[in-house]
Amino acid sequence: MERFCQLNNLLVTTFILALAVPSSSTTKHFQFNVEWKTVTRLCTRKPVLTINGKYPGPTIAVNEGDNVQIKVTNKVAPNTTIHWHGVRQLRTGWADGPAYITQCPIGAGSTYTYNFTVINQRGTLWWHAHFSWQRASVHGAFIIRPAPRMPLPFPTPIQLDIPIIFGEWWNGDIDAVENEMMLYGGGPNSSDAYTINGLPGPLYPCSAKDTFIQTVEHGKTYMLRIINAALNDELFFAVASHSLTVVEIDAVYTKPFTTSAIMITPGQTTTVLLTADQVPDASGVFVMAARPYLTSVFPFDNSTTIGFLKYKANSNLETKKPPAIPSHYTLPSNLPEMKDTSFATQFSDKLRSLGSSVYPCNVPKKTDKRAVMTISLNLQDCPVNETCKGYLNKKFYASMNNQSFVRPSMSILESHYRNLKDGISSDFPEKPPYVFNYTGVNPVTENMNTEFGTKVLQVPFGTRLEIVLQDTNFLNPENHPIHVHGHNFFIVGRGFGNFDATKDPKGYNLVDPPERNTVGVPMGGWAAIRLVADNPGVWFIHCHLEEHTSWGLAMGFVVKSGKEPFQCLVPPPSDFPRC
Repeated sequence: MERFCQLNNLLVTTFILALAVPSSSTTKHFQFNVEWKTVTRLCTRKPVLTINGKYPGPTIAVNEGDNVQIKVTNKVAPNTTIHWHGVRQLRTGWADGPAYITQCPIGAGSTYTYNFTVINQRGTLWWHAHFSWQRASVHGAFIIRPAPRMPLPFPTPIQLDIPIIFGEWWNGDIDAVENEMMLYGGGPNSSDAYTINGLPGPLYPCSAKDTFIQTVEHGKTYMLRIINAALNDELFFAVASHSLTVVEIDAVYTKPFTTSAIMITPGQTTTVLLTADQVPDASGVFVMAARPYLTSVFPFDNSTTIGFLKYKANSNLETKKPPAIPSHYTLPSNLPEMKDTSFATQFSDKLRSLGSSVYPCNVPKKTDKRAVMTISLNLQDCPVNETCKGYLNKKFYASMNNQSFVRPSMSILESHYRNLKDGISSDFPEKPPYVFNYTGVNPVTENMNTEFGTKVLQVPFGTRLEIVLQDTNFLNPENHPIHVHGHNFFIVGRGFGNFDATKDPKGYNLVDPPERNTVGVPMGGWAAIRLVADNPGVWFIHCHLEEHTSWGLAMGFVVKSGKEPFQCLVPPPSDFPRC
């Protein structure tokens, strides 16, 4: 079928461009320069990799249906790529961005233009570097405004776009953190701070001046576009004395519901409405705060980042003009404790697709294939004459179905398109190699070695696929945010313990399950997702905890081209990077 598509390149290109770029669409152009910028946080001054010298990077705002062309010029020595997280990239996998999956990196002094069209998506997404751990500082918001014929399914707020991007800051060099972790096989050094829009807030040293403050007017409603760009931590977020109304997740509208706080994993976005309906005290401010949701025994950043919601003084509310940073403040009482799995579970269970006639929930009611994937942290025996700093003096790795992913020397998408093997095999196991009590295993007595390779799961175009993601208790159970590139999916079921193929599907939600691109697999539990494999190409499925991806908790996902020209992958662009 790929041969058929290549023989009809002209027809395919003409047809797809006509389909993807309607005459009424607009082409939006952006210039991204990858460059170093000296940044000071927590009394530490260091060079930080940025886009256009901004940390976080610039917000991209487009309209549904726009053709988007982003010219990325690499002005630094390290290689890089950019991923447009959550953008479907229909038949334009060459623009997806993960290094050695859909492209070779952009080398020093080189330029590559990411060219794609936003089709049938609207809401909050984001972009980030997808090479090594560069996304620690190379990230930003990607906002898609709905087409005129697709109005917002909730009252329009006064202030439409307030990106709230959570991140992590290391005083040391982020490359050194990753390199040491991989060299010695231990866990990575924890970050030194969490940030809100790049600012850590006054709870950290030297950081009172580096605090995010959002001014609001009493009685007005605001839209907060919340993005978790942190590398290794899921986070709780709350605003003191204020409720949040969830209206969208991962650029998909939800049935609105009100909550005192949210839990958001790395890779996810959550859009909420906040009404400034409280009466402030003399300071005129309310604290907003984010801190980790802890499900791991590994060392972590046990700290909290805060910012402020500052009420604008007016004649109806006689408040003195507050100082930039109040002298006294407390954390929001509605901010969950770090180990509050009960809140995290209840919050996730409330998420439902809007499922209206305008915004339908097209969950597959039936499936053609079910794959069961165990998610594991592994210990590998220490090589002779090496020093290993993992548990029991071994090396940490991670796997799916005991396969630890290894990136090839050439992008998998290019190998697939050109019918090359290049050390890639399409025999990724569709079930675990052994059936056992996944969430009750004793990590001390079990063999925890993994296998290494570049294996992909391959399915025909149009396959209705169910993937059951099963956490395991190797080392410790943990909440894993699993991201699927190139596709949205429906979370039809979640639970704790081991997935039961006989009983659990009976409880699936096939009416209005949440639609996302990143799912938090419960600690010591499972999540079942369904998707239609309608996007030809090669896609990355991986944990969005960066340490786990580095350890190999990932896999390739190949969707073969279909029988029709519009079901084929677009040919690679002329400036496609070479390895």
